[in-house]
Amino acid sequence: MKGELHYLEARQQQGGQSQSQSQSQSLSQSGSAVSGSQSQTASRTTSSFLSIPQSAPAGLLTITQPPQQSTSYFKVAENQFITFGWNFSYILATPTHLTVSAVCENGNTYPVGPTNGVIDGTATSVVWDPYTYQTSHPNLPLAQAKYTLKIWGDGGPDAAREPGVLTPNSALQFALYTPQAYTPISSGWSCAGCSSAVSQHIAHPTFVALIATLMVVFISGSALLRRI
Repeated sequence: MKGELHYLEARQQQGGQSQSQSQSQSLSQSGSAVSGSQSQTASRTTSSFLSIPQSAPAGLLTITQPPQQSTSYFKVAENQFITFGWNFSYILATPTHLTVSAVCENGNTYPVGPTNGVIDGTATSVVWDPYTYQTSHPNLPLAQAKYTLKIWGDGGPDAAREPGVLTPNSALQFALYTPQAYTPISSGWSCAGCSSAVSQHIAHPTFVALIATLMVVFISGSALLRRI
């Protein structure tokens, strides 16, 4: 009986040792797998790192549409779309997105484009529908005034110039106006400015002198014709 008990105790000890060895092997393999995964991740991160030389020029954005030689005036009306276009120079670190805003001279800022002013970082144009924005935002209407178009990348609107990185652009100015609704003459419309202008001309001394001269010429001519 004692022999059997010794035999059972020996078997249990061997089983416990085997189990411990198995757990140790599993932990070791698991640690190796995690370590390998971390190494691969670190390798991928290192390989994707972009090195920009400090001698590289700062990235630039140049507006191509509309022309910048003069101020463009755009009508805020249905189906009247505005297209802003640009190109890039010296960009080595492509921005993930661009933010396009119209800053009014009254201090208000409006998002430009159908996606609340945020577009893909590689985009070279955006189409704006100011009429749709106007009708959708009655609490912040577009003023009839001049605006500055501002475009910036990941660094924000006040980002400093960096080699190969997009520099914010605010070179374009444009104006918006809202056309007046048509009023037919039959409804009682009158041109107050036109009437005022006519009254001013009639009362002007030069106009009075001209009428008097014409009358004298007409009367003198009539007298001559009667003598003939």
